[in-house]
Amino acid sequence: MMHQQGSLMPPLLGDVFCQCRAGETHRGVDPGGGGGRAADPSSAAPSKPVPVAGDWHSDSGQSAHPCDICGGPEQEHRLKVLFQVLDVNGDGGICINDLTIGLKKLGVHRTEHELMKIVKAGDKDLDGQLDFEEFVHYLRDHEKKLRLVFKSLDKKNDGRIDSQEIMQSLRDLGVNISEEQAEQILKSMDKNGTMTIDWNEWRDYHLLHPADNIPEIILYWKHSTIFDVGESLMVPDEFTEEEKKTGMLWRHLVAGGGAGAVSRTCTAPLDRLKVLMQVHSSKSNSMQITGGFVQMIREGGVRSLWRGNGINVIKIAPESAIKFMAYEQIKRLIGSNHETLGITERLVAGSLAGVIAQSSIYPMEVLKTRLALRKTGQYSGILDCAKQICQKEGIAAFYKGYVPNMLGIIPYAGIDLAVYETLKNSWLQRFAIDSPDPGVFVLLACGTTSSTCGQLASYPLALVRTRMQAQATLEGGPQMNMTALFRHIIRTEGPKGLYRGLAPNFMKVIPSVSISYVVYEYLKIALGVQSK
Repeated sequence: MMHQQGSLMPPLLGDVFCQCRAGETHRGVDPGGGGGRAADPSSAAPSKPVPVAGDWHSDSGQSAHPCDICGGPEQEHRLKVLFQVLDVNGDGGICINDLTIGLKKLGVHRTEHELMKIVKAGDKDLDGQLDFEEFVHYLRDHEKKLRLVFKSLDKKNDGRIDSQEIMQSLRDLGVNISEEQAEQILKSMDKNGTMTIDWNEWRDYHLLHPADNIPEIILYWKHSTIFDVGESLMVPDEFTEEEKKTGMLWRHLVAGGGAGAVSRTCTAPLDRLKVLMQVHSSKSNSMQITGGFVQMIREGGVRSLWRGNGINVIKIAPESAIKFMAYEQIKRLIGSNHETLGITERLVAGSLAGVIAQSSIYPMEVLKTRLALRKTGQYSGILDCAKQICQKEGIAAFYKGYVPNMLGIIPYAGIDLAVYETLKNSWLQRFAIDSPDPGVFVLLACGTTSSTCGQLASYPLALVRTRMQAQATLEGGPQMNMTALFRHIIRTEGPKGLYRGLAPNFMKVIPSVSISYVVYEYLKIALGVQSK
């Protein structure tokens, strides 16, 4: 599983990095922390340690003695020295070629893919290289992520990791290794021969190794699996290799599907009201929320509030399964052999997977709209509805509104993912000290905000899709394509007409997210999902 590699720090490092007096190892913040799941064993993949780029605190949390790097007056000077060593051509920026040559001088080897991820993660102005400010920001942000992993491994909370803690952490993930294998992992990082790893050794070893989505963060920040707002256009969540190998992945998906079913059923009246307002509301026939509910109950009784919910729940399972399997296959086609993708790759893979899944189950989307709009006695059930559509309108009717639905995936998935990742990274940088676990309220707030932004961006396309699906039910109504329908709405109702039904749609976001989260957590326990 692991092979041993020399652990001595290259001699050149002594000229560049902090060496505390009398041969003592300077200790940073004691990152010992309690439970939590361990990082993937591949995060300890053998390579050589990278020099310390900054150590800002002492064990007690107070300022350390003013050594060269560790928060003293020479800190910036030392960081500049490191920057100059890596800036091989001296142009004031570190590119991939500079990193390759500079790290080799320091006796450190990283693959080209890893170096590309480092530059991409820190390159804020997108010029293809890291200037000094970007370099320092990347190191500090990366060190914080490394500290979270260290804390999850340090189960004794003593500031050191031994072979038993590595074995226990991996055992919690369903990965069994021998003590000899655990010792080999330790030896690859242990610089002083103690057969334990302190924070400095851990950080030096991994500092210039990319870690965009460390397993601890993946475990706690599930998004599309947990939250269901009635639309299934989100980019699928990432899962760690351990979750895939141990079968926890499918338990997560089953729990997410069950949570979605309960959430959609609880908020079905608001969803049906949204569909009615999208199709029937206009300038001359303004439908209000209260009046809409009264109208539905008068026409079909209280049970009519749940029309269309059955098919809406049934389509969760095939859509989720198809989308996840397509997502995993597209990741392989993209050529990523790594556990997680970057945000751009995730958006591309997630959007394509969404197109495949939506194409597969789209007739169910049309049935859901027709059943939600039906009058009492019009259809006896789902199969009768499908039969009547097929007989009267032909097979093509099952794909009405297909184009705007597919186009809506990109703004919805893109904005939802971007907002969620931005909020997640902001919280991790500012508040993640002992664990990347954000807690229920932060997770709900991030999920609600990102879903709302995604829905707002794609809502006009969703409205046009629904109207196209319902055109045949409107007696004497025009049968228009997507472009003509957009123009018709703008001409007759103005831009506001593209947002009919937005109020009940947003009213169901918070209860949908909250209900799906609570049910998801309950089902996780019932299914034996180990998430921590």
